[in-house]
Amino acid sequence: MNPRLLLATSGRVLRQLKADPRSMAILLVVPTMLLLLFFYIYENNRELFSFIAIGMTVILPLSLMFIISSVTMQRERANGTLERLWTTRLHRADLIGGYAGAFALLAVIQSLLLVTVMGLFLDVHTQASWWTLTMIAVVTGVTGLSLGLFGSAFARSEFQAVQLMPVLIIPQILLSGLLMPRNELPQLLEWISNLLPLSYAFDAATEASRSGFTGEVAKDIAICLAFAVGFLVLASTTMPRRTS
Repeated sequence: MNPRLLLATSGRVLRQLKADPRSMAILLVVPTMLLLLFFYIYENNRELFSFIAIGMTVILPLSLMFIISSVTMQRERANGTLERLWTTRLHRADLIGGYAGAFALLAVIQSLLLVTVMGLFLDVHTQASWWTLTMIAVVTGVTGLSLGLFGSAFARSEFQAVQLMPVLIIPQILLSGLLMPRNELPQLLEWISNLLPLSYAFDAATEASRSGFTGEVAKDIAICLAFAVGFLVLASTTMPRRTS
């Protein structure tokens, strides 16, 4: 891995995203708007809204980072950009690392916006400090982007990249604990949920909201981060060098 090439790739990706207002809006504006929507839906049940809002600090980063990272990578393949880059000294690890760095920066900004709006404007009270929730959201966002980069290797178009969401993201949301506590799921579904990164991110966020930063929270964050690293390694090994 070449640090100079990695940073150059991150800079290029950030410039491309900056020139794409729709992608920036999806990453930075849409999460806040969805949180506001939930606020008005559950205006008369603040306790339920607080639970959902905490869950959204991990569900939204994972989902939106997955969509944008997978579509962006697939767009580069479709435009022939990747094939041109492979003629240079750029290694797969430099490419994936550069993408991860660029989207991780956006994940930090996205998470700070979510946590700030939730705490200052929507009056969600938790035992977790702002930095704890932000860290959990960032790690989950990085997991989403790493899964998106991995998934994009198996797509042939941007549409196919989006089609991966019902397969790779929606089951994680359904089994995360948002709809029903994971320990109350049928045993088979509970076992499956134990294999999904969002389950640990959701557990970390809800546990932190109740008890602050604890050893259990740190463990769940570490597991989620391990998933992110694993997906990035898989993405770097499966990224095709030629566009079909």
